Amino acid sequence: MVSAGGVRDESPPRKGKTGNMIQLTRLNNKGLTVNSDLIKFVEQSPDTLITLITGEKIVVRESASAVLDRIVEFRRSVLRGLSFGLDASSLRPPVAESGGTGESEPEE
Repeated sequence: MVSAGGVRDESPPRKGKTGNMIQLTRLNNKGLTVNSDLIKFVEQSPDTLITLITGEKIVVRESASAVLDRIVEFRRSVLRGLSFGLDASSLRPPVAESGGTGESEPEE
């Protein structure tokens, strides 16, 4: 089940792609899937507390560095997927063609 805050409770955590979600574990050992785009803060003192942009707070078993590693790995996988169709020619601005616009050019 996914809450309005972008959190899905499940047990055990599922393997495989979950869109923009990362797999974590609540303190009671139940699996949790969190929308990584909604994470605002990750704090460690002593438990790991995740604050979402919605204001919802989640305590997880993973360390703050492990949560950040999962977010970074997810972002890397997204960027790897985007690199397939990019080449240098697509980065240049389009060149305007003369003559086909219907506008007359000023005479010198």
